[in-house]
Amino acid sequence: MAISESNVRPDFTKRTLNARVALFRRMGAGYIMIAPFLILFLVFAVWPIINSLYLSFTDFNGVKAGEFIGTKNYERMWGDERFIKALTNTASYVVLIVSLNTVCGLALAMALRAPSLLNQICRALFFLPAVTSTIAVTVLWRTIFTSADYGLANTILHFFGLKTIVFFSSPEWSIPILVIISLWGGMGGTMIIFLAGLQSISSDMTEAAAIDGATSVQRFWYIILPLLKPTTIYIVITGLIGAFQVFDMVYLIYSTVGNIGGPLDSALTIVPYLYDRGFTRFQLGYASSIAWVLFGIIFIMTMINLRLGRDNK
Repeated sequence: MAISESNVRPDFTKRTLNARVALFRRMGAGYIMIAPFLILFLVFAVWPIINSLYLSFTDFNGVKAGEFIGTKNYERMWGDERFIKALTNTASYVVLIVSLNTVCGLALAMALRAPSLLNQICRALFFLPAVTSTIAVTVLWRTIFTSADYGLANTILHFFGLKTIVFFSSPEWSIPILVIISLWGGMGGTMIIFLAGLQSISSDMTEAAAIDGATSVQRFWYIILPLLKPTTIYIVITGLIGAFQVFDMVYLIYSTVGNIGGPLDSALTIVPYLYDRGFTRFQLGYASSIAWVLFGIIFIMTMINLRLGRDNK
């Protein structure tokens, strides 16, 4: 006897409903538990990002409602000499600090890779600046470079009979000072990451190469360095992201009344310029557009590094 559709459909609907109720019972508790986080994440992370994107297309000063002006903020920044200067300074700083931090961190890791007591003490000493507050590190180095009369750097120059330098008033020293401070505070952390990468490399490979007559340089170049590629890519990407967002050092050392970029804007980078436009001059729409340009640059650089790492496997 044929079964009618009216008899099958209610049974099928009931089974589907029961399955959905059972699924909710299994997963509902989890969703309820993560709901507070999701709500806070949406309110304090996702919504500000979306709102910032909208503000980048407006003329908003933080007081009156923003007037939609299309892409004028983005067009304006390419004719803004201070933005171009900030972009150029940031590029110089990023290239120097990422390359030096990677090379110095790897050199320290190679030099201190043996598990001796002396090496462990040296690792701790080099790593200490990495866990110290950036503000404290910056204040320390500001004191070292502070003046031609009593700064430690100029005291050393004077001891050796060399001409003293007014570091913070010399535009040519602005980016090198930022690089020195960042390198001193960051290469210890890079060293630890490289040490972790080195420990994952089997000593059998280097010992076999040594038996075959490979020199220490050849073992490093053809065995160790290629196997450290994932670690190196991670360090470069995180270094790029952090370097493009440098702010506290510039603000603490070079910020003065009416100027945040030091002599002739020689220390002006993108984030301090964004801060200056947004929270000093209250051009929040323009500052939002700068923030999104910075996001685009970081995203593109990250994708390039990931692609290069994938292509060279």
